[in-house]
Amino acid sequence: MPTLNDSETKIYYENDTRMRGKDATGNRVGLSKFRNTLKVEHKRELGDGWSFKGIFRGTYDGVYDLNDEEYGKNAGGAINMAESSGVSNFFGVPGATATTAPYGGSAIAIPANAPGGSFGLPPFYLGFTGQQDSTPASNPNQGLQHVGQRWNTAYQDANGFGQLDLAVPVRPCDVDRRGCADFGGYGALTSNQLKAPEFNGRLDFIREFYAQKTWDLDSGKQFNVKVGKQQVVWGRSDLFRVLDVINPMDYSRNSIYDEFEDIRIPMWILQTNYRMGASDSLSERNLQVVWNFDQFRPNNLGQCGTSNVALDAGCFFRAIKSLWDYGGTIGNLAPAAALGLFPGPSASPIGGVAVTLPNHFAGLRNVDLPDWKFKNTQIGTRFEGVSKDGTIAFSLNALAGRSQMPSLHAIRPAALAFDMVYPRISVLGGSMDFNIEALNTTVRLEGALSHGEEFVDTLESGMYSRHKVWRSVIGLDRASQIDWINPERTTLVSAQFFWQHINGFQETSVPSAVGGSPVKEGTVGVKDNHLFTLVISAQYMQDRLNPKFIFARDIEARANVIEPNVTFLYSDKLKFKVGANYKWQTGNMDRYVMADGRGTTGTLAPNGTPLPYVDSGIGGLEALGRFKAGSIGTAHKEDEIFFNMQYQF
Repeated sequence: MPTLNDSETKIYYENDTRMRGKDATGNRVGLSKFRNTLKVEHKRELGDGWSFKGIFRGTYDGVYDLNDEEYGKNAGGAINMAESSGVSNFFGVPGATATTAPYGGSAIAIPANAPGGSFGLPPFYLGFTGQQDSTPASNPNQGLQHVGQRWNTAYQDANGFGQLDLAVPVRPCDVDRRGCADFGGYGALTSNQLKAPEFNGRLDFIREFYAQKTWDLDSGKQFNVKVGKQQVVWGRSDLFRVLDVINPMDYSRNSIYDEFEDIRIPMWILQTNYRMGASDSLSERNLQVVWNFDQFRPNNLGQCGTSNVALDAGCFFRAIKSLWDYGGTIGNLAPAAALGLFPGPSASPIGGVAVTLPNHFAGLRNVDLPDWKFKNTQIGTRFEGVSKDGTIAFSLNALAGRSQMPSLHAIRPAALAFDMVYPRISVLGGSMDFNIEALNTTVRLEGALSHGEEFVDTLESGMYSRHKVWRSVIGLDRASQIDWINPERTTLVSAQFFWQHINGFQETSVPSAVGGSPVKEGTVGVKDNHLFTLVISAQYMQDRLNPKFIFARDIEARANVIEPNVTFLYSDKLKFKVGANYKWQTGNMDRYVMADGRGTTGTLAPNGTPLPYVDSGIGGLEALGRFKAGSIGTAHKEDEIFFNMQYQF
């Protein structure tokens, strides 16, 4: 577009098409993304030194129309829940097998407000105020999947009751309201909102909308103000964040694999910069203050039933929300001996029993999204400096606000009933960049210590604990002459080493109640987690052809991803990109097995009297193993090929 009256406008169209292979069940997913994006960038001078910049983005994702059996109105179906004891089959329940029971039709059901339970169930299961039976009319066996089936099939394990099996509705919320709740911009989206996610009450189609002005002060100093909807970039790392934590992230767009500038969620922010110039020891100094006065917003982890659900957490959240609101069947909830079903209908005391619960018994009760109040806004400051000789740039950063990741709190002496909260946290950190001339290498350092982060903790009565968390990254960037790649141009090689340490981490290993590998109890996660990333990028044909290779490894999770891609600049207006994304794991998945709280006093033994086989050692891959597997491990069955085209008008 021409530049007129001190303004400039650019318009871009982009298509991103992705095809996905088989998930953990062996089902071939097919089309996973058909995203069409129109973006408009506009800059103009406003007069009196003020300038304006706006970026507006609208998306239509056709996958919900073109592949609605995976991600739309026809997704999911009728399912059977795990029941390794075979109790429902013993009693002749229609549709039951030797190891499963139909959802909503298990032989063992807990009636609401009843004086006694089926088959001699203990009375402590009964009588919570406001309960209703789970009925097929309001909670039918349709539109469902097993939680975690995208990345594991633990629910099919017939050896004992350890593998908890949860059902989750996967259709858009205008088709199926079960489990729909606003988890912070996602979780209750309709078909149209999933197709066009930017057009919502938070005006997400506005990517940037701010005005700024710089005042020249004495002695070469400057004062700058920028106010409006914007992104504030503090960090220098790729794929994983350390200091870049002011704006929440939209992982539903393309998980961690899009550029941060495309998945940061812009917020209404006041930003000031006081550029103080040189001092006796520094050649440049800048003091930045950032006030994010927008209403609190967490990371978008993706709604269950869509193609990108970070950690598969959105499916876990929707499953337990549906369980609280509508009741439902939990597979392998308890061993047969604990329910008085051994000997008799069960062939094994540790055989799992599927139990259909009424609503308001287990699951997710409330989501506590902070209202707009001054104390719920976010305030941060950063001091930047450059050494006298200009070789070292550094920053010191501080931020106070709320965690962008949710925490689950047990709401009574029953570990399978929760409220979701977003705790207050503070972050202190810094960064440094410098060159090692002898190695022709740029070094990037970042570190941040957060206070107040909460993790699920099965050794605590509230099922959570607060921690200090240290995150750091060392990045090495080098333009290298690699003749076998391109003898005529240097090749960029960029490596990053991430380290996360959870202070106060507690973990114990206990024998599994069902045999096999020991079960971990305590803080859910990894005390010291290490990740490595590598990017190799080359240029050909006068920089019009850019092949790139990306590799990442989560060392503790033993999860890996590679993404080779090629970008071709056909002209200065049109470019194409093709590539693939392949993930795999080394070793088995037993390392992710985690106690889930069923052995905690209050779940199966709320009166404090241990029941047979339920005092400890109860756990499996679901539902907490996802937090040990990490974002790569939980996506290891989401291999894709993709094609991208962008045109500038």
